[in-house]
Amino acid sequence: MNGEMMLKQAAAIVGNRRETYGEPSASMSAIAKRWSITLGQPITPSQVALCLIDLKLARLAHDPGHLDSMIDVAGYAAVLKEVSR
Repeated sequence: MNGEMMLKQAAAIVGNRRETYGEPSASMSAIAKRWSITLGQPITPSQVALCLIDLKLARLAHDPGHLDSMIDVAGYAAVLKEVSR
C-alpha cells in the first residue's frame, strides 16, 4: 500500500466512524469530558485527538511496520483538524 492509498483508507475509516458514532467533534468532546473527570483537570477535544495519536505512535515505536497504527495516526490527524476549528 502506498501513501495515497493509506490516506484514502484513513479517510474511509473516519467516514465510517462518523456514520457509526456521529461527528468527531461530539465524540472527542464526550471523551474529553470523561477524561477531565478521570484526570481531575480540563481536557480539550484537541488534547484527546493528540493523545490518541500519541498512543498510536507508541505502538509504532514497538512495531514500526504496523499498518493499522499508521492509518490510525492519519485518521486521528484528520480528526484533530476537525476538532481544532
